[in-house]
Amino acid sequence: MDIQRFETIVIGAGMAGATAAAQLALSGRRTALLEAEDSAGYHTTGRSAAIWILNYGSADARILTGASRAFFEAPPPGFTEATLAHKRAVVFIAPPEQQDHLAQMIATGEGMVPIAPAAVQAMVPALKPGYAVAGGIEADAFDMDVAALHQGYLRQLRLLGGVLALRHRAGRLERVGGEWRVETAGGEVFAAPVVVNAAGAWGDEVAGLAGVKPVGLQPKRRTACIIDPGMECADWPMLGDVDHTWYVRPEARSKLMVSPADETDDTAHDVQPDELDVAIAIDRMQQALDIPVRRIEHSWAGLRTFSRDRGLVIGPCEVPGFHWLCGQGGYGIQTAPAAGALVTALVNGTHPGEELVRAVPLTDPMRFQR
Repeated sequence: MDIQRFETIVIGAGMAGATAAAQLALSGRRTALLEAEDSAGYHTTGRSAAIWILNYGSADARILTGASRAFFEAPPPGFTEATLAHKRAVVFIAPPEQQDHLAQMIATGEGMVPIAPAAVQAMVPALKPGYAVAGGIEADAFDMDVAALHQGYLRQLRLLGGVLALRHRAGRLERVGGEWRVETAGGEVFAAPVVVNAAGAWGDEVAGLAGVKPVGLQPKRRTACIIDPGMECADWPMLGDVDHTWYVRPEARSKLMVSPADETDDTAHDVQPDELDVAIAIDRMQQALDIPVRRIEHSWAGLRTFSRDRGLVIGPCEVPGFHWLCGQGGYGIQTAPAAGALVTALVNGTHPGEELVRAVPLTDPMRFQR
């Protein structure tokens, strides 16, 4: 049997896998990155319209989001020619029934302050008078260039001698003599002492192949569509209600992306948008914004995969040499640099640093066993 040997095998070449593979290679480990599809990031990463928001997600997601900021603002020389971070405020508005939730969000958030509805309307002229009684703004947020970030990590992996193997779906995983052997659907075998499971919605499936207990990952569908608002919107903030039942954000300068912020339980597959979800998105948006919609220019859906407690799943498990990097939910892009650094430290047995070490007990996969 012809076996290709590495020091680490990462399964899944979306944002999580690409980040981990590049940082593991940077630490000196020869790394193979296996991807089932024809292209890296085909599923969730390739469908993400990401924005960095500090006050978003679980406690561990917020730690990793904060720790990732410096990378987005100043990536290492040669990583990418693109600017990864583009300033864009995030505004949450509260109809009367959401006012208490907004007060709690501002009280517990970091860097979020109140903003009057009149001030929001000055930023977003389409806001209907009377829809919101209060608002909150996180002015220090920014759009992220997902494609440039993803390609930067893949480029970094290749420059460091790593291998990206597309169309290599893991079909069998077994541990033999202190190393993992991953047999792909085409019959090729990759071997390494460490496997990192970054398979996203397929994470529990990959764990099952290795004889590792699943952690209970649940893929959830998120829908979005593009419309022409008929007005200049390039400088609008991302805008949505406090209870996160809809949001809009500028796209391609003159367009507007609209989402119902849905989290519909689904399965791991090539997910497609549902026409009803698109209609719900437009209806909820139009309750708040005076924007006629004559046609939907484009719609799509992606999977955001959550663990049972909605926290990330990063680190070793009960089986030697098997590490998780799953459960990113809706925070995978904004946490990627720090998540990659954390899993690299855990694989290498080094200290992740004072900021990241706070996330270790929160992301520990063994919490589900306990």
